[in-house]
Amino acid sequence: MDSIFILLMVLIMIASILLVIIVMAQNPKGGGLSSTFGGASSAQFGVQRTNDFMEKATWTLGGTIIVLILLSVVITGKPSAAAPAQVPASKGAPAKQSSAPASATTTTAPAQTPAPTK
Repeated sequence: MDSIFILLMVLIMIASILLVIIVMAQNPKGGGLSSTFGGASSAQFGVQRTNDFMEKATWTLGGTIIVLILLSVVITGKPSAAAPAQVPASKGAPAKQSSAPASATTTTAPAQTPAPTK
């Protein structure tokens, strides 16, 4: 179970790093890494297509991270150790419960008579 958890955590970290790279590479209002590395020549190759790809990649990686996190919670979720184990009910007749209040006792004490005075 631990190896599955480690694998899921590694996949989540890889997807997170890729998401950061994709978001940093996007071109918000003329800035970003695409203009830094490409300069004016990036307009010749069609930056609009790159932005569509980067937007789809952003949503895909975000969804992948969410799915991986939920999957790791479901797969590695363990019941708490403090929870008592359930004992199966016996097939015998149920125990009878008395309808008397808890303060009343079933045995009666003999009445005490006062001692004679001289």
